[in-house]
Amino acid sequence: MSESPANLADALLADVSFDLGWSLLERFAVLVRESGSADERAAAHFIVSRLEAMEIPYNVYEPELYLSIPRGASVELADASLAAKPPSFATSTPKKGLSAQPIHVPAAQVADTSTLFDSTLGPLPEDVAGKIVVTEGYAMPVAVAQLEAAGAVGQVYINPGSRIHWGICTTIWGTPGESQRHLKPTTPVAAINRPDGDHLIQAIEDGLDRITLHTDLQEGWFDCPLPVARIDGREKDFLLAHGHYDSWDIGIGDNAVGDATLLELARIFHEHRDELRRSLRVAWWPAHSTGRYGGSAWYADNFGLELSRHCVATLNIDSPGCRGASNYDEVAWMAEAGEVCRTSIQSVAGIEPGHERPPRAGDYSFNELGISSFFMLLSNIPQEERERLGFYAVGGCGGNIAWHTEADRLDVADRDNLERDLRVYITAILRFLDDEIIPLDFRETMGELNEALEGYEATITKDLGKKFNLVPVRAAFDALAQRVETFYENLEEGHPEPEVANAVLLGLSRILVHLGYAEGPRFEHDPATPRVPLPKLARVPELEPLREEESDRFPFIMTDLRRQVNKVIEGLEEARRILDGVPELAADE
Repeated sequence: MSESPANLADALLADVSFDLGWSLLERFAVLVRESGSADERAAAHFIVSRLEAMEIPYNVYEPELYLSIPRGASVELADASLAAKPPSFATSTPKKGLSAQPIHVPAAQVADTSTLFDSTLGPLPEDVAGKIVVTEGYAMPVAVAQLEAAGAVGQVYINPGSRIHWGICTTIWGTPGESQRHLKPTTPVAAINRPDGDHLIQAIEDGLDRITLHTDLQEGWFDCPLPVARIDGREKDFLLAHGHYDSWDIGIGDNAVGDATLLELARIFHEHRDELRRSLRVAWWPAHSTGRYGGSAWYADNFGLELSRHCVATLNIDSPGCRGASNYDEVAWMAEAGEVCRTSIQSVAGIEPGHERPPRAGDYSFNELGISSFFMLLSNIPQEERERLGFYAVGGCGGNIAWHTEADRLDVADRDNLERDLRVYITAILRFLDDEIIPLDFRETMGELNEALEGYEATITKDLGKKFNLVPVRAAFDALAQRVETFYENLEEGHPEPEVANAVLLGLSRILVHLGYAEGPRFEHDPATPRVPLPKLARVPELEPLREEESDRFPFIMTDLRRQVNKVIEGLEEARRILDGVPELAADE
């Protein structure tokens, strides 16, 4: 696969500065960009005014999005009133609050960002029902749903440090449809800080038999501006660079720095638009924070067909260039984009990055469409420095625990780091805009999926295999893997023609990304809960334990999985048919 012309790459990188971006940071530093608010609209106006000044074409959409805005919370003890914050989409209490017996259910501390959305609860006690659960961590959707299912009438989460972090606790991705509304949390939830949490746990151990939980949230439909800049190359196919511009409080590190970077990308690529093969779109999303990625989900809903036909990849920008962020050890990308991501970081920063599979988070609203995507968080504070500072795992701000708090102010941003990360983004984006062959290597994807399939196969015992097995999946997978290898061997020899090769690559992306990351159908949104590779087969490991205990659930889950197996095989065979349509591959038969 050819690389972008050095002269264009050099010209783009020579234009790197953060003057325009820094002016955005200074403007956003006085705006609390809560979605649906006047400050969010002022932020959108600033972005649009700069696009207009640079004569960059753009659209501003006005989606009506379903949001939950936290207004206040507290936890009342007999001897104290503890300050709290309710996560978005928790339930508001009556004015008198919710009073019930508290129970402490211990949870482990989140180890790193890759497990941020996992539940760290251990086995639940049998007497959770009817009580307010007090536990450690963040009010993440999986844990909240787990405790509600156990009968908890309320939940209090003890955040790791002295600050209380805002968050969102629904599993619903984006604005819910009618069929999803029942998935919304039905109980009040609040977060408190560690010192107050220690006091509360001690009080429970000393016999405290009642606490009162107060939560107040405003829930409903809000109009939210959604700006999208268009930099047109010679072809309709485009890369979508995107990030959210709403925020918790001022939110400089999450995500004004990303918004400023997007604006600089629009400026730089617009100045060189006549030299670009493919096009670039730059989108700023509302409703990331209080709508669970509502803006990007709306865009996927309303432009899904166009994205499916013409989007070569998406690049998410969240929390780049923060103070002290000099490492790249937790960088997300889909396997097929790995070569571009690694070499872009290596060439700019001289660092071998650490790779993470993208979690079900961060405006990755395009998995179900089958669009290859990369990046989310980028640079961060080195692990040893975070440990020295006593920082715990957070989901942005380069690892700074100002994340999702009032402390996320202008001093979290670092201009030199922003310019360095901007060069990484430019280098990666240019590969997708100007390489003759779209730089996606699905051999890497097949390797990742093969590892996952082997893991599922290993859980099927001889006795289970008499009732359920993955032999047909393995046969379809291996046949496709061989064709993928042959395709890339031929590609290295110059066959097929670029137009055909690119059509094949996009076709493979639509199938393999969906198989690798989505459980539900195309044009839907999976829940905001963790996803393993080949998620349609995720329940296979449950079968053998259920068979051994002769559970009445066994045949029902096995029936579900047979249907999912059919979907997986159909996808693998469809991908093979795409490759079989390439004349050079057909000749190899």
